[in-house]
Amino acid sequence: MKNNNSKLEVADVFRLYGESFRQNNPLPNSQLKVMRHIEICRTAALGGHVEQCSDCGLERISYNSCRDRHCPKCQTLVKEKWLNDRKAELLPCGYFHMVFTLPHDLNPIVLCNKKVALSILFAAVNQTLQAFAKDPQWRLEGQLGFILVLHTWSQTLMDHFHLHCLIPGGALSFTKDRWIPANESFLFRAKSLAKEFKKRYLSLLKTAYHKNELIFPGNTAQYESRKEFDLLIQSVSKVKWITYAKRPFAGPEQVLEYLGRYTHRIAISNNRIQSIDNGKVVFTYRDRANNNELKTMSLTAGEFIRRFLLHVLPARFMKIRYFGFLSNKNKGEAIQLIRKLTDSDVEWPEKEKETVIEMLFRLTGEDITRCPECKKGKMGVIQRLPKTYNSS
Repeated sequence: MKNNNSKLEVADVFRLYGESFRQNNPLPNSQLKVMRHIEICRTAALGGHVEQCSDCGLERISYNSCRDRHCPKCQTLVKEKWLNDRKAELLPCGYFHMVFTLPHDLNPIVLCNKKVALSILFAAVNQTLQAFAKDPQWRLEGQLGFILVLHTWSQTLMDHFHLHCLIPGGALSFTKDRWIPANESFLFRAKSLAKEFKKRYLSLLKTAYHKNELIFPGNTAQYESRKEFDLLIQSVSKVKWITYAKRPFAGPEQVLEYLGRYTHRIAISNNRIQSIDNGKVVFTYRDRANNNELKTMSLTAGEFIRRFLLHVLPARFMKIRYFGFLSNKNKGEAIQLIRKLTDSDVEWPEKEKETVIEMLFRLTGEDITRCPECKKGKMGVIQRLPKTYNSS
C-alpha cells in the first residue's frame, strides 16, 4: 500500500501489480521492456556508483537511469538538451500552434498498426500544410517549415491520437529569394484544414490497406473483410475531424516554453499519482470539457497499467519530426538564409555545450557535486557498481 504521504511513481504501480498483470495479459516485447525498464530505473539492477565527500567522508550511492523514453523519471535532461539545440534554430517571426486529431473510431486500427497508421498521420499533416502553403488564396505560395510532435493520450490515459504542430509564421519562396510573412494572427482556416487532412489521411490509409500493410488481430478482425473496411472508411468520412489553432506565440520565449511543455511529455507524470492502495490507483487529470477543472480518477491497477501501455511506441519510431525548410536536410542552410532575407539584427543563441552537472545547476540552482552534509567538500566517485539486469 502506498498513499500520498510518500512520493508515488508509475514504477510503484508496476512493482506492486505488474507481475500479476503480465501473467493475465499476453504482452508484446516492446511493452514488457518498457514495464521492466520503469520498474528498475534508478535501482541497483542498473548499476551505479558510490560517491564520497572529500571533506567529511560522507558516502552515498547513485543508481543509473533506464533512459527509456516512456519513463516518467528520464525525460528532463533529454528535453533540456533538445531545447538547447532548438534555441539555435529560432526565426525572427511569430509562431503558430495547430493540432490535428484522428477520430476515435480509427483507434482500433491505429492500436494494431501504430508504425504504419501514425506514420500516415505525419505524412497527411505534412501534405495538408504544404498544399495550403502553395495555394494562392492563403497568400503565401512558398514552402512552410514546421515541427510535428505526436501525443497519443488523453488526460485520463485513453488512446487519443493527435499531432501538435509548431509553425513559423511565413513561407520561404520556391525560388529561395524571398521570405513571405504570414498574417500575425491567422495562418489557415482550421475547418478547411480539417477537410483536407481527412481526405489525405483516409486516402493514405486505404492505400496501405490495399498493399496489405495493415494487420487486424483480436477484436478488430472484422476489418479484414474489404466490405467491413470500406464501411469503416465511409463512417469516419462522415464525421467531423478536429483541427484547431491555438493562440499564436508572441515571441521566441513563448515558443521555447511551449516546446518544453509538450515535446517530451509521456502519458502521465509521477506527480499526478495521488495514491496506490488496495489494487486501486488514484490520479489527477484536467477535465477538458469543464474548463480544465482539476479532478481525480480511480482505476484498478490492471486498468491503469493497460491504459499506460496503450502509449508505448514502436522501437525507433520518431515522435518528433521536422518538415519543409526545417527538415534535417534543409534547416542548416534555410535558417541562415531566412534570417538574412528578413534583415534580422537579432543575436540568436548558439547551441550551448553543457555538462550534466552544469545543466542540473541551471535547472535547480544546486551543485550536485557539493556534499549535502557538510556543504564544503566535493563528492567524488570511489567505486563503480555493476548492473545485474540483462536486457537480452
